[in-house]
Amino acid sequence: MIALISGRVVVRRPDHVIVDCGGVGYRLAVSAETLRHVPAIGNDVSLHAHLVVRDDALALYGFSSETERDLFLMLLGVQTVGPKMAIAVLSGAPPRELLAAVAAGDVSRLRAPGVGKRTAERIIVELREKVAASVAEDEISITRSDDPRTVAREALAGLGYGADEIESLLDGADGDSAEQLISHALRSARR
Repeated sequence: MIALISGRVVVRRPDHVIVDCGGVGYRLAVSAETLRHVPAIGNDVSLHAHLVVRDDALALYGFSSETERDLFLMLLGVQTVGPKMAIAVLSGAPPRELLAAVAAGDVSRLRAPGVGKRTAERIIVELREKVAASVAEDEISITRSDDPRTVAREALAGLGYGADEIESLLDGADGDSAEQLISHALRSARR
């Protein structure tokens, strides 16, 4: 199973990209949402992937995040929703907004070219319970990160610092907010 494609973007079209990985070009069908995250031709990119095997073809789909790929897989589990229709739904909004729309039963938010009202209703009926559980988990994880040091660690990790490096940068930092801690850590990194 192909789970991740990393390489140089050689073709960038509205419905697909081709990524050169060590001399092999992989064509990945992408949503408009993922395409927003794909850099210009010649730049490096990493896309989460899913391979769909059919009798007559192997189709590779690319996603900018695991959340989007997971939502794609959920959509494929809905009766009458195939990969092209799932990509059309994903093109409508960021994955978190689509998950919230399913949890809230917002049919109009899920409609897209090729996705009518009945299909959108079917998606909501079949996925509402699964999505409600994942939305609740996200809300719980957001409330857990109220500690300023935890928020500062996550922000520094997002900037590419390693765990040991983060601890040494935050060592001796004083401040009541995550912003103060991050500022201190970045000043320490410059020294």
